[in-house]
Parts: sequence; structure tokens; C-alpha cells
Amino acid sequence: MLKTACAVASLVCLQVSMSSAHAQPAPNFYAGKSIDIYAGSSVGAGYDLYARLLSRHLGKHLAGSPKIIVKNLAGAGGMTLASWLYNVAPRDGLVMGSFGRGVAFEGLLNPKNVALDGRKFGWIGSMNDEVSVCAAWSSSGITRFEDLFTKELAVGATGAGGDTFIFSALLNKVLGTKLKIVNGYPGGNEISLALERGEVLGRCGWSWSSMKATHAKWVESGKVHVLAQLGLNKHPDLPNVPLALEFAKTAEQSDSLKLVFARQAMAWPFAVPPGTPAARVQELRTAFAAATSDISLLNESQTAGLEVRPVMGEEIDRLLGQVYDIPSEVVRRTIEVLN
Repeated sequence: MLKTACAVASLVCLQVSMSSAHAQPAPNFYAGKSIDIYAGSSVGAGYDLYARLLSRHLGKHLAGSPKIIVKNLAGAGGMTLASWLYNVAPRDGLVMGSFGRGVAFEGLLNPKNVALDGRKFGWIGSMNDEVSVCAAWSSSGITRFEDLFTKELAVGATGAGGDTFIFSALLNKVLGTKLKIVNGYPGGNEISLALERGEVLGRCGWSWSSMKATHAKWVESGKVHVLAQLGLNKHPDLPNVPLALEFAKTAEQSDSLKLVFARQAMAWPFAVPPGTPAARVQELRTAFAAATSDISLLNESQTAGLEVRPVMGEEIDRLLGQVYDIPSEVVRRTIEVLN
């Protein structure tokens, strides 16, 4: 009996010992390591600024407090970085990238030239849900988006690859607006000068966060009228300005607009390479959510004039799933519009 009791006691002790061992937390993966965040732009450009903002706050929300290092790999509107992440970069959770908002859709819109499926990245999140607008100079006589169906508005654009052209062409071909696109301006600043000089009387594809940071007085004084929002969701600043999507009359029109405007919802995205372990992706997503709600990051962003309205990685996954499910015929016709 005594031997049996001892044996049982020993077994219990062994089980307790094993259970205690299993209960011990796994070593922190990121302890003593560093994470490289690559910005797909040159130093000082938007993607670089957002990457550096995040880098100063992300590490403290990860177990092990890894060092965050920002590097730059610019080229081809972010495609150089995206291709490197997609095909070459380590898949260990120690490399992230932030590249052009439209890159995730290139495999869908330009399949002959881009062998990249945006759904396969491990999306960590976007720093902002961007909203662009259509705006008209007061002397144009156009005060509502509905006016664009009967009156011509000359709008400045940077060229075929820019939002100012793409969004304007899309509204013309899909909704039937009468935007006269004046191409050739080097950038947004030059379009703003053209508005002041009367060379053009409007602009579509104007980032609202940029507009209010540089020309808020134009809006407040009534010098320009904001006609519509170009995005999937309204900006809190503009509750009474309609979405262009509200003017779609058919499911195909709505799908075409969503296909192009979807990039706005992931304006400043961060992603890890395809095949990165799910546990690492989730850990980074959790840290991203915490960092982008951290008061110290928000205060810094406000000082820097960088709007932060984060979109989580799970929402980007859902959005890309919806866009890639748009019927191929609608995608084909939308491609024709953009070209």
C-alpha cells in the first residue's frame, strides 16, 4: 500500500511538473531582434513619413520591445518594394513594407504586366482611410456634384497615372460627368496655382487631408466648393458632402467605382511578405492597433500634419476579397476606362 501511494504521489508530482513546464510562456520572438520597415518612397515623402512615425511607437507594443529600423526602397510607384517583398524578402516577421496604395490592385488591373496577388500579403494595417474630393472654384458657378452632369468643368491633372486623371476619367466614363481634363501639371501644387490663375476651375482626386492642411481657408471662405467625396466611406469632416458612389445607378457602375476607390481605404498600408507565419502577422496587427491608438503617436501625427484614421489588417483582407470578387467583365471594362 505504501509503495502504491508513493507511486501515485510520484506520478502526480510528475504531472504537476509537466503542466508547470507547459504553462511557462514561450520566449518572446522579438526579444533582442530588430524589425526593418521599408518605405517604398524616398526620404521625406508620404510613405517614408508614415513609416517613421509608426517606427517610433510600434516596438513598445510588441513583447520583447524590438528595435524598429526604417529603410527606403523607392521605385516604380512602390512596385519595386512590393515585388521584393512578394518574391524575395524573408518571411519571418522581421520585415515590413509600406508602398503605393494602388499596388495591391495591380495584379487585377494589369495582369499582363504584374504577377502579384494583393490578397497574399500579410496586411498589418493602414495608417489612414484616405478620402479625396472633387472641388470647383467659386467662379465656375458649380456648387453641387449634380451640376457636373449638365455643365463642363475644366479640372487640372498630373497625367494618365495620377489620381487627378484616373478619378476624373472614371467619373466621366462611368457616371457621365462633364469634366474637361487638362493634363500636364507636374504636381498638386501646380494645379492649385492654376486654380488661382484661372487656368482651370476645378480638381478631382484632391486628398482631403492635404487640402485642409494647405488650403483650409479656401473652403472656409467659399472660394472653392467641395462637390463630392471619392472613397468608400465619408470623412468625418464632411458629413454633408455626398460620396460619388451615391450617384451610381447600376451595380456595374458601383463595382467600377469601388474597384478604383478601394485604394483610398488603404492609403498608407503596411504589409509583410506572403507566407509570414500567422502568429507573427497577428502579433504585428495587435501592436499596430495599439500603436495607432497611442496618444503619443496621435499627438506627434497632429504636430506633423499627418492624419491618422487607422484601418486594421483584417479590414484590408476583407476589402481585397470583395474587390477581387468583382466580375471579370466589369474589371475589363473599368481597365478600358482607365486606359
